[in-house]
Amino acid sequence: MTPITLVINGKPVSANIEPRTHLADFLREGRDLTGTHLGCEHGVCGACTILVDGIPVRSCITYAVSCDGAEVVTIEGLDEDEITRELREAFKREHALQCGYCTPGMLVSARDLVMRSRNADEREIRVAMSGNLCRCTGYVGIIRAIRSVIAARRDRDIAAIVGGVRRTVGPAGSGHPSTQGRELSVRRAVPSPLTERAAAAQSKLPIDRDWSPQVVFDQKFVVNYPPQQVWEMFGRVRDVAACLPGTSLIGEPTPERVEGQIQVKIGPITAEFRGQAEIERDESSYSGKIRGVGSAIRSNSVTRGMISYHLLPGPDRQSTEVALTIGYTLTGLLAQFGRPSIVQGVAARMTAAFANNLEARLGGEPVASPSLGAEGAINAGSLLSSVVAGRFRQLFSRIVHWRN
Repeated sequence: MTPITLVINGKPVSANIEPRTHLADFLREGRDLTGTHLGCEHGVCGACTILVDGIPVRSCITYAVSCDGAEVVTIEGLDEDEITRELREAFKREHALQCGYCTPGMLVSARDLVMRSRNADEREIRVAMSGNLCRCTGYVGIIRAIRSVIAARRDRDIAAIVGGVRRTVGPAGSGHPSTQGRELSVRRAVPSPLTERAAAAQSKLPIDRDWSPQVVFDQKFVVNYPPQQVWEMFGRVRDVAACLPGTSLIGEPTPERVEGQIQVKIGPITAEFRGQAEIERDESSYSGKIRGVGSAIRSNSVTRGMISYHLLPGPDRQSTEVALTIGYTLTGLLAQFGRPSIVQGVAARMTAAFANNLEARLGGEPVASPSLGAEGAINAGSLLSSVVAGRFRQLFSRIVHWRN
């Protein structure tokens, strides 16, 4: 027998169990929580889905001993949960249940999707819910119900938590419960418009003024507006952030400090960095410096960056040359995408997009972000493709020149 201690639906539970006991059996037979249903017992049908450290798991193929120290929430623990309550009403309204055997697991998975999806379409919902099988309804009502709840919450300005509570790579409940999962436990905190801001505050990293970047490079662009006007624009943090594709702010910025997030999509991988930055400005020289640090939500990657800028008047005094010095350090799983040649190529195209948006904003026109993906992320995959294509063109040009 092996001793374990769990928090189940907000209550601490200790027991001695056989190492081979599955979590579903422990909950049903040991705690009388029979709302967790068993179907295939192979992790296929999804009927046994529950939350472990805030993440949906198949309890029929999860050993209870592997969840020692974790926080477990079953369908019984979701009675007062805001999202689940809205889903229950929507399921009834849209006739999304019949026999009801799959419904507990369906609601747990749907809750996770509602929490993390900005604005899922029918295909995205079908893909996300494909691990929960229903033999009665044909899924049409289920899709409508989930989609209606997502739309209603976003209409009420309740922000999505991209990635849900996922913070580390590895099995949920493997003896290392997620702090974020505990903060989002149903008993203590129901997701609200402030949840995303609170999540960002939890993962703050200190800004090191003595940090030295691994890679430093320069960029320049010209804006067809005088330096004073561009300088004033650079002082409006929200306007500047709106010009940078994939970027959004968290909370209210100040002239000296800002918190935000940026999404980058590389093929099927979407990385979201959250962090904060300090801002310094010197009006006498029209120059400034931004130091920032951020961590990726779904990996252990950390990036530190520094941008120095200097505004110089153009020959006609009606345009401005913006000279940038960019330095960065990227560590963790995403460091494979941080090679200087790739980053500089992507940065050049991002700078061009920023310059176009900046000029549009100064002229009172809407910004356009051609490098954005479908969900508002920077589509670095397409940017990288253009970088690679440019390299091939250079190589081909050299070969032709050599042959001639």
